Amino acid sequence: MPPSDSTPDLITLARWMAGDFSNYQQAFENPKDYAHIHIFFRPLSYEFFSGVGLYSEQVYDYDLWLPYRQGIHRLVDQGDRIYIENYALKNALLYAGSARDPNILKTITPDCIERRYHCSMVFKRNGDRFEGSVEPGNRCFIEKNGCQTYLDSSVEVTETTWVSLDRADGC
Repeated sequence: MPPSDSTPDLITLARWMAGDFSNYQQAFENPKDYAHIHIFFRPLSYEFFSGVGLYSEQVYDYDLWLPYRQGIHRLVDQGDRIYIENYALKNALLYAGSARDPNILKTITPDCIERRYHCSMVFKRNGDRFEGSVEPGNRCFIEKNGCQTYLDSSVEVTETTWVSLDRADGC
């Protein structure tokens, strides 16, 4: 049963995101250009944020136990859009495998995370899909190959698909 303070669109987006996604077809058709990756989203207990939250894990198919990206996400309804706050895990490798092992996932607590400011995603519903991108301002910085780069990400989510494009601009 969804919490009473969550709107139907927020609950729909959370349900559509919760699952396993893979770029198998893209990687199979273009193996020189694309590695086969998996993105997992797992719901967190309502008590974690006193609201709707997800854990995410991105891994290469050949090494499912060593994620290259992990995160915690808090979904916040803002009327005409859904704002997804992003959090980093302080000791991320301790929680590797949380996407496939609920016992590991349950060990993540709010004191294990820190906010990634300026890197939230903003989603709007567009018919049978949600379209999202990094919040405006060009201030979401990540380290890539020892260089601080700006992350630009756009996502389209439907009931059965997750399509994303990540670009890092910088050095």
